[in-house]
Amino acid sequence: MFAIADQLLGGSRIHVVCEDKKSRMARIPGKMKRRARVRAGDLLIIRPWDIQDEKADIVFRYSRTQAGSLSRRKMLPEEINVF
Repeated sequence: MFAIADQLLGGSRIHVVCEDKKSRMARIPGKMKRRARVRAGDLLIIRPWDIQDEKADIVFRYSRTQAGSLSRRKMLPEEINVF
């Protein structure tokens, strides 16, 4: 599911706004924390938790160039297309 990073919370947690217009708290996994820095306004792919729908895990972060390319090709939902 696509999401936009909204607010950094600290402790490898971040608020995201998802394509289904829900706000979730997402967790940055350890291997991503070491490789890619997630900032507010980034385009992300998240996986919502089965047990708690208001929480999610971040799977991938798109760069600004990649997000712009997806936007130009109309592959992003209109709810989160800010690029």
